[in-house]
Amino acid sequence: MTRLVDLRPRRGARLLLGAVPIVALLLVYLVASQARHAANPADKLLPTFSAMAQAIHGFSTDRDPASDRIVIVADTLASLYRLGLGLAIATGSALVLGLLLGVVPLARALLGPVIAIVAVIPPVAVLPILFIVLGLDEASKIALIAIGVAPFMTRDLTGFVTGLPAEQIAKAQTLGANSWQLALRVALPQLMPRLIEALRLSLGPAWVFLIAAEAVAADVGLGYRIFLVRRYFAMDIILPYVAWISLLAIAADALLLLASRRAFPWAHGGGR
Repeated sequence: MTRLVDLRPRRGARLLLGAVPIVALLLVYLVASQARHAANPADKLLPTFSAMAQAIHGFSTDRDPASDRIVIVADTLASLYRLGLGLAIATGSALVLGLLLGVVPLARALLGPVIAIVAVIPPVAVLPILFIVLGLDEASKIALIAIGVAPFMTRDLTGFVTGLPAEQIAKAQTLGANSWQLALRVALPQLMPRLIEALRLSLGPAWVFLIAAEAVAADVGLGYRIFLVRRYFAMDIILPYVAWISLLAIAADALLLLASRRAFPWAHGGGR
């Protein structure tokens, strides 16, 4: 008798199985929205697919007055700029600190407690402080993403480096490696796949911090647009924007996974 845990669907079957709940949710939404609009044609809570299609046509053809770009393009570029720069700062900082704290016990004893304290502070709680110190422009939004993501990535990378086999460190030191060489030639090559994985896991929180910052102080961006139209209960705009953000996040995650598999196949069970 075949056990359930032993059933391993092939790629085509996995794609089909993964599509089933998505299609089911869309069908449930379709039935629910049609039922609500049959009872109340002015209902805004569950817009029909045709209403959302009209809204999509509107924000994909209308132009933003400030930038003279198509609304969805202007919002997407502004949000991706903030998200990309914030994640780049966080990733660079986490890489340096993770190597330093992982390789040098003295640095770990000195800086580890500070990073642990910063990691437990809710980033959104410091948003007003960032607005006061850095102003309402791009710097505060980018800083929120970096502050929100960097401590967790740093702790993850530090734990990975300290968990490397002690034999590797001992052999490198026997061959004359100093602390700098241990970090760059022993720890760093093994750390890179973990860095990409940590970045993938940080995409979700980074989007949350971005949307929170844009909702409070922005004049363009995906989060700004969602919170702008919520006062009009414009679910026909909000739902497509949420779907678009989800697609962007999925695409970013897929690209990072592809880059990791191409650059470091050994970390994914493949050979060179």
